[in-house]
Amino acid sequence: MSDCQAKSCCAPSAPVEPDALAVAGAAGAGSVFRIENMDCPTEEALIRTRLANLPQVTQLGFNLVQRRLSVTHTGPADAIQDALQSIGMHAVPVAAAAGAPAPPAGRQWKQARLVLGLGAAVGTEILAWTSGSEHAWPVILLALLAIGSTGLGVYRKGWIALRNRNLNINALMATAVTGAVLIGQWPEAAMVMALFAIAELIEARSLDRARNAIQGLMALAPDTATVRRDDGGWVETDAATVTVGALARVGPGQRIALDGVVTAGQSFVNQAPITGESMPVPTAIGHKVFAGAVNENGSFEYRVTAGHDDSTLSRIIRAVEEAQGSRAPTQRFVDRFSSVYTPIVFAIALVVALLPPLALGAAWMPWIYKALVLLVIACPCALVISTPVTVVSALAAAAKAGILVKGGVYLELGARLRALALDKTGTLTHGRPVVTDALALGGEAGASLRLAASLADRSDHPVSGAISRYWKEQERTPPLAAVDGFEALAGRGASGRIDGKRYWLGNGRLLGELGIAGPDVAATLSRLEGEGKSAVFLCEEAKPLLVFGVADTIRASSREAIAQLHELGVRTVMLSGDNAVTASAIARQAGIDDARGSLLPEDKLAAVEDERARSGIVGMVGDGINDAPALAKADIGFAMGAAGTDTAIETADVALMDDDLRKLPQFIRLSRRTAAILRQNIAIALVIKATFLVLALAGSATLWMAVFADMGASLLVIFNGLRLLRRESR
Repeated sequence: MSDCQAKSCCAPSAPVEPDALAVAGAAGAGSVFRIENMDCPTEEALIRTRLANLPQVTQLGFNLVQRRLSVTHTGPADAIQDALQSIGMHAVPVAAAAGAPAPPAGRQWKQARLVLGLGAAVGTEILAWTSGSEHAWPVILLALLAIGSTGLGVYRKGWIALRNRNLNINALMATAVTGAVLIGQWPEAAMVMALFAIAELIEARSLDRARNAIQGLMALAPDTATVRRDDGGWVETDAATVTVGALARVGPGQRIALDGVVTAGQSFVNQAPITGESMPVPTAIGHKVFAGAVNENGSFEYRVTAGHDDSTLSRIIRAVEEAQGSRAPTQRFVDRFSSVYTPIVFAIALVVALLPPLALGAAWMPWIYKALVLLVIACPCALVISTPVTVVSALAAAAKAGILVKGGVYLELGARLRALALDKTGTLTHGRPVVTDALALGGEAGASLRLAASLADRSDHPVSGAISRYWKEQERTPPLAAVDGFEALAGRGASGRIDGKRYWLGNGRLLGELGIAGPDVAATLSRLEGEGKSAVFLCEEAKPLLVFGVADTIRASSREAIAQLHELGVRTVMLSGDNAVTASAIARQAGIDDARGSLLPEDKLAAVEDERARSGIVGMVGDGINDAPALAKADIGFAMGAAGTDTAIETADVALMDDDLRKLPQFIRLSRRTAAILRQNIAIALVIKATFLVLALAGSATLWMAVFADMGASLLVIFNGLRLLRRESR
């Protein structure tokens, strides 16, 4: 069994949510401990139960993948360590930002004892077979040597579990081996304990592979960076000590140590660790670069924009680790099932051992032996370990592909996704619209264009950016005018006062609200919208002055992504603030099923609710503040282009690290593979357990077979879950 299984995966404790002990507003010192033998949610429950009795503990945080416990407490931490030690949890204080831990001390000695114990167990079997006696003193001595070499830790942990009313695998195995000894099955007792130790070692190594998938991400960013000194020279220094604003340099073939913005030079950079995009991207002055990316060729300098612990890569790693701490629905079900399954099978074992001899006069030894086999089968280790290994593997695989998933619950929801709502600007399109038309409707065109550009320059909307760039490209004079009382009008445009006069810059809806949309305006609006363009008007209180035709081109990857989504049976809906005619034209170009235009933020939220009622599980894809309500309302909120964006990484359910919509079908395929493997693992574990339960009651199963079945089932579900680490081709 793994460390997880060998300690408390079988405990019949009710699952405890991670914040169950949290006290609102609690304050105090913070300590972080590494606990080498903390792997499972049931161990988390055991720790919570023990620490809940300490008055100085106010809050607990668990990272089972990294085996870390965060404790907020008052007073010294010694009492906490003592309490953990009393339940067999050796807690070592560590720095919260420490890297991957070194291998546990004493591993070589443990392996030597395992070899010794296995040799003694094999010798026991050989002596018993050659001598024809399982009770000869040489057989007994070798059996005791095998049990002592491989099982003393099992007995110690089993006693701790029983003392804390926990029926874990250690308690069950210790009871089974002791029972085998008492009924004279010395060779079998020795071999069962040795096989159990082998299973523990194999599964611990297998689980480390899933754990190391995240630690591999940590190793992507180099520990050192080449930075410029005050005297103009360059020096290699610890990346963790480099401050924001420092100037760093990276050479050909080197990994970038810190996030930054290029200030000199150019190159091609492989950003696959961050965005999942395998093709290197051209990088020049003004472009962002990310820690962990590889500089393919050329050399460049960059200004550091984030510290070592605040880089995009560091935030990704933290987000994935936190996601691993949250239990998916399947995992919560498995935890509840195992808390009922173990005591039921334990009770059946007691009945099997006592009822036939007492009630029917049957021989004691055969029925006690059957009960001992049932004790081994009673541990649902394979069932319990299958879900977290699968979820961790899927989260790590997604992160490597540039998809940041914030928890197992979203992986499971992704497998059931039936509809996807998408914002238009910056999601389906490049998000960089350009002005195609500029038509004067009243007044002097040059003066009106200056007024419009002055208002647009104050707004952060992509369409406003297009108008501002259009003005600058015209190299117009005089400079932009000062704007007083600027106001952004959500879903409509903006307004402001220039030279004491109020002007508005916005869409047709805004003109309708102002009551100045005449026949000429309607005709111009209809023509531009029919061409798939957005019409933006500059107007004063009484009349429109200028109209812009603004178009945004669809990404080539968007059409491919929509086609793949349809192949997966996912309905697509475009939600846009543009008018319905323009929205429909863009939707036709992209191949989207349905388009809804002229939507305010609250309208997008209502549209998501309508789509949920129609289709079921619905996702929302967006990249702007206007999308926030709809993103929050959807079952899964997808943030586009999250690389380098703190808010998107921290708040989105799923963050696509670049602007490639093809990651959406990739996420859905990964979710469906994850759901399928979860079902397979549960079926494997239950079928094997049920089969051996029947064999045990029929007297056809031995302790050897039970241990092999338990070990085999656990290894099967672990390796099945680890298949998700193989990167899916795009």
